Amino acid sequence: MQFCKKFPPSVRYSRTVDQMIQAARSGKQNIVEGYLGKSRKTYIKLLSVARASLGELLEDYYDYARTHSVKFRENLGKSSRLSFLPLNPLNPLNPEPSVSYLINLIRRANYLLDCQIASLEEKFMKEGGFTENLAQKRRTYRFKTKGY
Repeated sequence: MQFCKKFPPSVRYSRTVDQMIQAARSGKQNIVEGYLGKSRKTYIKLLSVARASLGELLEDYYDYARTHSVKFRENLGKSSRLSFLPLNPLNPLNPEPSVSYLINLIRRANYLLDCQIASLEEKFMKEGGFTENLAQKRRTYRFKTKGY
């Protein structure tokens, strides 16, 4: 949101800016909503929605970099670290460090979401989901109380 407030000033209130803000918010909110729910299936679905939102946001930053001739640094090696702050205090009007930082941050978040989704899918395959486990508990209860 800070980036959208600062860059680009000429289209601060454009539809693209609104979409970027909503995509960022949607990504975060879907992760939270999925985590707080009880259903593993719903969690996987909401993480996938979050992943799609962040993918959309990433494309918007790529578009911004391309249309504003901003060069960004890919910095995704396993041992790499983001080596600069998102805003350059010596030149706060230069969007280049911010774009690089945000692109790398979103790509890392997407990678982690991909790993989490794969892990949850594997767990779902091995252990089943909330509804299946609840039905099994019900069958066990009925067997114990009715004796059949």
